[in-house]
Amino acid sequence: MNRIIALVVAVVIVLFVGSSMIFVVDERHAAVVSAHGEGNPKLDGPGLHFKLPPPFQTATLIDTRTLTIDETGSDRFTTSDKNEVLVNTVIKYRVADPLKLFESNEKNTQTAQERLTALARTALASAFTKRTLNDALAGQQALASEAQKTIEQPASSFGVELVDLQLTRIDFPPAVADSVYKRMIAARQQAAADERARGTADADKIKADADRQQQAILADAYSQAQTIKGEGDGKAAAIAAEAYGRDPQFYQFYQSLEAYKKTFKPGDVMVVDSGSDFFRFMRSPNSGADTVPPQKR
Repeated sequence: MNRIIALVVAVVIVLFVGSSMIFVVDERHAAVVSAHGEGNPKLDGPGLHFKLPPPFQTATLIDTRTLTIDETGSDRFTTSDKNEVLVNTVIKYRVADPLKLFESNEKNTQTAQERLTALARTALASAFTKRTLNDALAGQQALASEAQKTIEQPASSFGVELVDLQLTRIDFPPAVADSVYKRMIAARQQAAADERARGTADADKIKADADRQQQAILADAYSQAQTIKGEGDGKAAAIAAEAYGRDPQFYQFYQSLEAYKKTFKPGDVMVVDSGSDFFRFMRSPNSGADTVPPQKR
C-alpha cells in the first residue's frame, strides 16, 4: 500500500514538473523566459515551448497587441494665460520590444502603462504652458501631435511604441467655466465686429473706386460724343452749303418745308396772314414769282 501511495505521489510530482516545463504562447503575446540570477532572458514567440521548472526558469507573458489607455479622469493643465483646463486623453501603444520592456521594468511589466501615462502628462503640461487658452482650443490636434513626438523617444527606451495620442475633451473646472465662456463670447463678438468693420471699409473703398471709374467713363464718353457731334454738324453744314450753292431756290424750298413741319402739328388751329413771306412756298414752288403780274411793254 505504501508503495502504491509513493508511486502516485511520484507520478503527480512528475506531471507537475512536466507541466511547469511546457507552456503555450498565443498570437496575442510573447513570452520572456528568464532564469533566476541570470541576466540573459530569452524571448519566445507564439507556439509550444519548453523551459526548466521554477525556480530555475520562469516564463512571463507580455501582451503585444495595440493597447489603449483611456484617461477619463480629466487631468488638470494650465495654459500660458493662466487658465486651468480639464483634459481627457486617449493613448494607444504596443510593446515593440518585450525583452527591453522586461529588463527596463526589472521584471515588473505592470509599470509600463504607468510610466507611459506619466510621460504623457508631463508632455501635455509642457505643451499647454506654451499656448493661450484660445490657441489650445483651436489647435488641439497640433497640441496632441507635439506631446506625442515628445513621448516617442522616452517610450522607445523601455520597449514601447507610441501609436497615437488624442485629446478627446478639453473642458473647464465648474468654478471658472462661466467666466471663461463669457470671455470667449466677448472675444468672438469683438472679432466679428472688427471683421464687419473691415468689410464695410473695403466695401466703401470699392464703391468709391467704382464711382470714380464711372465718372471717368461718362466724361470720356461725353467728350467723344461732343467730338462726333461737332464733326457731324460740320459735315452737315458743309453739305448744306454745297446744296445751297448748287440750287439756292431749292435749298430755300427745303428749308421752308422743314420749318412748316416743325411749326404745324396735327390738331393745331392757327390764324395767320397767308400773304406773309413765311407762306410764299405754299402759294408757289417758285417762291411766289409766278404770282407777280407781268410788266407791260
